[in-house]
Amino acid sequence: MPSAAYLLSRLLQIVPTFLLVMVFIFLFVRLLPGDPAIAMAEAKASDQQLAEIRERMGLNEPLAVQFGYFVKNTVTGDLGRSILMKRPVAEVILERLPVTVYLSLYAVALSVLVAAPLALFAATRANGPADIAIRGLFQVGLSMPVFYIGLVLLTVLGAKLRLFPVGGYGRSFIDNLYHLALPALSIALYTSAILMRNLRASLVEVLDSEFVQFARAKGLPRRIVLTRHVLRNALVSAVTLLGLSIGNLMSGTLVTETVFAVPGVGRLMLEAIFARDYPLIQGLTLTFAVIVSLTFLATDIVQSWLDPRLRQA
Repeated sequence: MPSAAYLLSRLLQIVPTFLLVMVFIFLFVRLLPGDPAIAMAEAKASDQQLAEIRERMGLNEPLAVQFGYFVKNTVTGDLGRSILMKRPVAEVILERLPVTVYLSLYAVALSVLVAAPLALFAATRANGPADIAIRGLFQVGLSMPVFYIGLVLLTVLGAKLRLFPVGGYGRSFIDNLYHLALPALSIALYTSAILMRNLRASLVEVLDSEFVQFARAKGLPRRIVLTRHVLRNALVSAVTLLGLSIGNLMSGTLVTETVFAVPGVGRLMLEAIFARDYPLIQGLTLTFAVIVSLTFLATDIVQSWLDPRLRQA
């Protein structure tokens, strides 16, 4: 397992990244068109009421002062109050976040279960009919955007065949698996296409390496060669790609949750953008940044376990 020094160095690398993300979030949110005071006020609010709202939200202060307040409140866990939900941002996010995390893990699990066996099957039959057929099939999935895959699954499996619900979220673990099957499959079909192509290429390269040929020459069983020598080395690049795909996966949940009416933070982000809810947009973006950063940390840990030489990097 990685040493404490290795983990500490990776954790320290997250700090400047998170600070840079905070700067971009603060600036980009304020470039959005519209006045958040108008969005927060009632339809017939007077100019005086709008001025009071701007004063309460600190919008009349210089940007540097507003950013100072933003950093201070974020560090102390105060993400503000949502204009849209009329509730604390942290409370709203914590309520919706488990749904998106569940959907994301579900999609990742499906991607791995689909991509890994087929990549191994195709790599051991490189350039054969089965390999060409598998690559061609996944190329179709790779060429279609996530929202289109979701609409097709929703129309065929949900509306017409009625095999799955067309939206919503369950009340138990098994019920959640059933309700989120189509959203997770929509994301997994796209992600597994990328993962399968990368893993197959890595497997083909490792299968032709000298140490694998030497292991075969020693008379090791095929199963031992594949599991201990081939897969362990080929998975390093696949794990890297899967970690880098988390950002795309999060954006995929944003669209998919909207298509399937899933009450997660992805759908909440779109609602916050349309409502010009500054505090909620900032809080959600910071949440996504934390999730991606922790995913990269987990990716580094898995990579260092697969290849101990990376701990020296």
